Amino acid sequence: MPNVDETRLPGVGVRHDFVTEEGKRLGVISHFSGRRSLLLYDSDDPDSCRDTVELAEDDVRTLADLLGASHVTEHLANLRQSLKGLAIDWLPIEAGSPYAGRPLGDTELRTRTGVSIVALIRGEETIPSPTPDQAVETGDTAVVVGTPEGIGNALALLRGE
Repeated sequence: MPNVDETRLPGVGVRHDFVTEEGKRLGVISHFSGRRSLLLYDSDDPDSCRDTVELAEDDVRTLADLLGASHVTEHLANLRQSLKGLAIDWLPIEAGSPYAGRPLGDTELRTRTGVSIVALIRGEETIPSPTPDQAVETGDTAVVVGTPEGIGNALALLRGE
């Protein structure tokens, strides 16, 4: 069985990485919101991700069923409680979002979900403390702070669900 490296990501969750028998490095970020990000690292640069797959809670359960039950679930539940309800997450602004191309204030995210957007990531650029008139674009990533439940609601809102 390969060694699994665990890295706490304060306010975000936990990242677990391991090298497969085939020599490929894989990782999983378990966000406090319940989402998971599967990471496939670049074989030429093990510190760089080649691809990321975002999984919703239902996706995680389906994949866990296919692969077998996870032995880190209890640890993650305990870690979630250690921050007393505070979570930080990265929410993608996907194609089809009703807010793409509109000012951030149009989301009314804080009022509707209790979640604050503390930064927008656009390509290589970070926009810290964006103002309500800052436009949100497809492909942006909103860095948010709030409760895990609020972040789940914010993700649904940004997706137009």
